[in-house]
Amino acid sequence: FQTNSAGAEKLYGIVKDFAGNVQEKTVFDLYCGTGTIGQIMAKAGSKKVIGIELVAEAAEAANENAKRNGLENCNFIAGDVLQKVDELEDAPDLIIVDPPRDGIHPKAIGKIIGFGAPEIIYVSCLPTSLARDLQVFQETGYEVKRVRLMDMFPHTVHVEAIVLLQKAEEPQDMDK
Repeated sequence: FQTNSAGAEKLYGIVKDFAGNVQEKTVFDLYCGTGTIGQIMAKAGSKKVIGIELVAEAAEAANENAKRNGLENCNFIAGDVLQKVDELEDAPDLIIVDPPRDGIHPKAIGKIIGFGAPEIIYVSCLPTSLARDLQVFQETGYEVKRVRLMDMFPHTVHVEAIVLLQKAEEPQDMDK
């Protein structure tokens, strides 16, 4: 949960801007916490939002908040992203990841990439883990399209980074 609620609102606005039109899209919200980003996507018209969060109480709160807000197009699952992504049957149009400071587990990042989502939005609070994970995404065909920094805690060294990744277009075969 973000302790700077005014800053969090701006942060989530950046994520929504990067996501663009999510009408009729299936969105995965991985490392979703209490599901705020996923609920923003659901309210914006996503066909379906599936969130995964390690902390069971946070996933329960996310589902309760969605219910209170009348959002029937989202579901939040308690468990480790590394394991729970194997249970997802939907094909995502957009994946949003907001991992802990250590970044995405090396095995989980491969599974996330395996979905082949056209777009991924990565929210990071630690530049070193972000740089490591972005390298993996880029090596597997994703391109960094937009980056924006958000100073969540002024007068400190901490900054949130929001990155939009897009799956690179397959090169056209010029012989055809």
